[in-house]
Amino acid sequence: MPLFSGYDDHYLKIGDERYSEGLMIHRDTIHAPWGPARLQQLTLEQLGEILTTPPEVVILGTGRVTAFPDMRILEACSQLHLGIECMDTRAAARTYNILVTEGREVSAAMLPPSA
Repeated sequence: MPLFSGYDDHYLKIGDERYSEGLMIHRDTIHAPWGPARLQQLTLEQLGEILTTPPEVVILGTGRVTAFPDMRILEACSQLHLGIECMDTRAAARTYNILVTEGREVSAAMLPPSA
């Protein structure tokens, strides 16, 4: 599984690669660029791959501050018995790494750090 190796208010880093736009990690694959510029623009379609083959939990990095997506997204995850944890993108990167190293089945959907 890819792990985050760095982050700041302008990028996320996986290995030696820096990403300034949003990204998704699902089933060992990095999808970048991914997603909307702001959380309010997040759609179920953008989470389609995760919802089709759900992991145990999804870490949703929401930008500079912790926020929650539209209720339709939370309800869709609930119907699939899919945990979704929302937190600022920097905390989301740390939490994702911890869960991966614990051997948990986890995906990350990360809005741009500056969002």
